[in-house]
Amino acid sequence: MRHLATVLAPLAVLAMPAAAAVSPADRTAIEGVIAAQIEAFGRDDAAAAYGFAAPGIQALFPTPDLFMHMVRTGYAPVYRPQAVRFAEAAVEAGAVVQRVLLRGPDGRAHLALYTMERQADGAWRIAAVVLVALPETGA
Repeated sequence: MRHLATVLAPLAVLAMPAAAAVSPADRTAIEGVIAAQIEAFGRDDAAAAYGFAAPGIQALFPTPDLFMHMVRTGYAPVYRPQAVRFAEAAVEAGAVVQRVLLRGPDGRAHLALYTMERQADGAWRIAAVVLVALPETGA
Protein backbone atom coordinates (compact mmCIF):
# COMPACT_ATOMS: atom_id res chain seq x y z
CA MET A 1 0.00 0.00 0.00
CA ARG A 2 1.32 3.41 -0.88
CA HIS A 3 1.83 5.93 1.89
CA LEU A 4 0.45 9.46 1.90
CA ALA A 5 4.04 10.72 1.92
CA THR A 6 4.40 9.55 -1.68
CA VAL A 7 2.20 12.45 -2.78
CA LEU A 8 4.61 15.11 -1.55
CA ALA A 9 6.66 15.35 -4.75
CA PRO A 10 3.67 16.30 -6.95
CA LEU A 11 2.70 18.95 -4.41
CA ALA A 12 5.75 21.00 -5.30
CA VAL A 13 4.01 21.77 -8.57
CA LEU A 14 0.81 22.81 -6.81
CA ALA A 15 2.44 24.87 -4.06
CA MET A 16 2.39 28.48 -5.12
CA PRO A 17 4.18 31.22 -3.22
CA ALA A 18 1.90 32.75 -0.63
CA ALA A 19 1.16 36.45 -0.43
CA ALA A 20 1.09 36.33 3.35
CA ALA A 21 1.55 33.80 6.10
CA VAL A 22 -1.16 32.63 8.46
CA SER A 23 -0.36 33.11 12.14
CA PRO A 24 0.39 30.00 14.19
CA ALA A 25 -2.70 30.62 16.36
CA ASP A 26 -4.96 30.93 13.32
CA ARG A 27 -3.41 27.85 11.73
CA THR A 28 -4.07 25.83 14.89
CA ALA A 29 -7.68 27.04 14.99
CA ILE A 30 -8.20 26.34 11.28
CA GLU A 31 -6.76 22.83 11.51
CA GLY A 32 -9.00 22.21 14.52
CA VAL A 33 -12.12 23.22 12.60
CA ILE A 34 -11.26 21.03 9.61
CA ALA A 35 -10.31 18.05 11.79
CA ALA A 36 -13.51 18.41 13.84
CA GLN A 37 -15.64 18.49 10.70
CA ILE A 38 -13.92 15.39 9.31
CA GLU A 39 -14.50 13.65 12.66
CA ALA A 40 -18.18 14.66 12.51
CA PHE A 41 -18.42 13.18 9.00
CA GLY A 42 -16.94 9.96 10.37
CA ARG A 43 -19.74 9.79 12.96
CA ASP A 44 -22.36 10.81 10.38
CA ASP A 45 -23.14 13.72 12.71
CA ALA A 46 -24.79 16.03 10.18
CA ALA A 47 -25.56 18.81 12.65
CA ALA A 48 -21.99 19.02 13.94
CA ALA A 49 -20.43 18.86 10.44
CA TYR A 50 -22.85 21.50 9.17
CA GLY A 51 -21.93 23.77 12.08
CA PHE A 52 -18.37 24.12 10.71
CA ALA A 53 -19.62 25.39 7.34
CA ALA A 54 -19.58 29.14 6.69
CA PRO A 55 -22.90 30.97 6.26
CA GLY A 56 -22.54 31.01 2.47
CA ILE A 57 -22.36 27.20 2.36
CA GLN A 58 -25.27 26.94 4.76
CA ALA A 59 -27.29 29.23 2.47
CA LEU A 60 -26.58 26.92 -0.50
CA PHE A 61 -27.50 23.83 1.54
CA PRO A 62 -30.12 25.07 4.02
CA THR A 63 -30.34 21.89 6.10
CA PRO A 64 -27.72 19.58 7.60
CA ASP A 65 -29.20 16.66 5.64
CA LEU A 66 -28.82 18.45 2.28
CA PHE A 67 -25.28 19.41 3.23
CA MET A 68 -24.38 15.83 4.14
CA HIS A 69 -25.89 14.51 0.90
CA MET A 70 -23.67 16.90 -1.06
CA VAL A 71 -20.57 15.82 0.88
CA ARG A 72 -21.35 12.08 0.61
CA THR A 73 -21.92 12.25 -3.15
CA GLY A 74 -19.26 14.75 -4.18
CA TYR A 75 -16.51 14.73 -1.58
CA ALA A 76 -15.80 11.09 -0.66
CA PRO A 77 -12.13 11.78 0.20
CA VAL A 78 -13.27 14.38 2.76
CA TYR A 79 -16.25 12.34 3.96
CA ARG A 80 -14.36 9.07 4.54
CA PRO A 81 -10.60 9.66 4.38
CA GLN A 82 -8.21 6.83 5.10
CA ALA A 83 -5.54 9.37 6.04
CA VAL A 84 -5.39 13.11 6.66
CA ARG A 85 -2.29 15.29 6.76
CA PHE A 86 -2.25 19.06 7.10
CA ALA A 87 0.10 20.95 4.80
CA GLU A 88 0.67 24.71 4.63
CA ALA A 89 -1.88 27.45 5.15
CA ALA A 90 -1.51 30.80 3.41
CA VAL A 91 -3.33 33.89 2.29
CA GLU A 92 -3.89 33.61 -1.45
CA ALA A 93 -5.73 36.25 -3.46
CA GLY A 94 -7.06 37.68 -0.19
CA ALA A 95 -8.43 34.36 1.11
CA VAL A 96 -7.01 32.01 3.74
CA VAL A 97 -6.43 28.61 2.15
CA GLN A 98 -5.46 25.53 4.14
CA ARG A 99 -4.01 22.64 2.14
CA VAL A 100 -4.85 19.15 3.37
CA LEU A 101 -3.52 15.91 1.94
CA LEU A 102 -6.12 13.16 1.96
CA ARG A 103 -6.14 9.50 1.06
CA GLY A 104 -9.71 8.78 -0.05
CA PRO A 105 -11.72 5.65 0.70
CA ASP A 106 -10.57 4.24 -2.66
CA GLY A 107 -6.92 4.70 -1.68
CA ARG A 108 -6.31 7.58 -4.11
CA ALA A 109 -4.43 10.68 -3.00
CA HIS A 110 -6.07 14.10 -3.09
CA LEU A 111 -5.17 17.63 -2.18
CA ALA A 112 -8.05 19.46 -0.54
CA LEU A 113 -7.89 23.25 -0.70
CA TYR A 114 -10.01 24.58 2.15
CA THR A 115 -10.97 28.24 1.84
CA MET A 116 -11.54 29.50 5.37
CA GLU A 117 -13.63 32.43 6.52
CA ARG A 118 -13.30 34.25 9.85
CA GLN A 119 -16.68 35.03 11.38
CA ALA A 120 -17.63 38.20 13.26
CA ASP A 121 -17.09 36.35 16.55
CA GLY A 122 -13.53 35.42 15.49
CA ALA A 123 -14.32 31.74 14.79
CA TRP A 124 -13.09 30.13 11.58
CA ARG A 125 -15.56 28.36 9.29
CA ILE A 126 -15.15 26.44 6.03
CA ALA A 127 -16.27 28.53 3.06
CA ALA A 128 -15.26 26.15 0.25
CA VAL A 129 -13.35 22.97 -0.50
CA VAL A 130 -11.75 22.16 -3.83
CA LEU A 131 -10.45 18.63 -4.35
CA VAL A 132 -7.52 17.96 -6.65
CA ALA A 133 -6.74 14.33 -7.49
CA LEU A 134 -3.01 13.80 -7.23
CA PRO A 135 -1.09 11.61 -9.64
CA GLU A 136 -0.20 8.20 -8.30
CA THR A 137 3.48 7.53 -7.86
CA GLY A 138 5.14 4.18 -7.58
CA ALA A 139 6.53 3.26 -4.20
